[in-house]
Amino acid sequence: MAEKFVRPILTYADEAHRLNEKSGMFHNMGENQIKEIIHAAKCSVFFIDERQRVTLQDIGSAEEIKKWAKKEKARITEMELVSQFRCNGSDGYLAWLDHTLEIRDTANFDMEGIDYDIRIMDSPVKMQELIIERNCASHNRARILVGYCWNWRKEGVNDPSVHDIKIGDFEISWNLKNTATFAIDEDSVHEAGCIHTSQGLEFDYVGVIIGDDMRYENGSVITDFTKRARTDQSLKGIKKLYKRDPDRALSMCLKKCLGAQKSEEER
Repeated sequence: MAEKFVRPILTYADEAHRLNEKSGMFHNMGENQIKEIIHAAKCSVFFIDERQRVTLQDIGSAEEIKKWAKKEKARITEMELVSQFRCNGSDGYLAWLDHTLEIRDTANFDMEGIDYDIRIMDSPVKMQELIIERNCASHNRARILVGYCWNWRKEGVNDPSVHDIKIGDFEISWNLKNTATFAIDEDSVHEAGCIHTSQGLEFDYVGVIIGDDMRYENGSVITDFTKRARTDQSLKGIKKLYKRDPDRALSMCLKKCLGAQKSEEER
């Protein structure tokens, strides 16, 4: 006798801004992920930040969720998550990131009074050494994240000796594809993650390498999509993507910037 399906009372959809229209590897299954989540339970909760949409396939928006909820004659309640534990619970740091990257104007134009450790480093080798040191001290809670300016070589997706990212005497592989647990694998501190492997996760310490797709020039933050890797599918805004990497850390963020030599004022 077939078991009767019991509809759950509640479902949570975290990172709901990353929902797609259809499911499956080839996006050809089902009808609509938002509709299906609403159907799955008596009450559905969507955690959403529309500024964190990454690809053109991401359909998660407040309006889209409301549209399907109204079609199902569901009662809609909107609430705002006003604080978080990430970034040491510092809303000021997140506002500073927005201001610095020129995503939006905020009152946090500097780090004064913000309890968060951020450092600009000239050497990716020294940054990696410090991240490895902090990873040991934090029980595997530190990682390196890199802007998607280097192609992901198919012939080396499971080989840690194949280094996709090369900056002078610094070399590192993108995180290996033979595991889905980059955030907790002990050896992945020696690999580089990206927006696709870090979104929705958090670490105690993060080292971020900003590629040539973003630079500071003539008093403004300039982006250049032509410097992105051919294999990159994240087309929702370079500044927003780089914001996602520095805000993964609870306690400290280290940054390495490429491009032209920065003056002291620019840094």
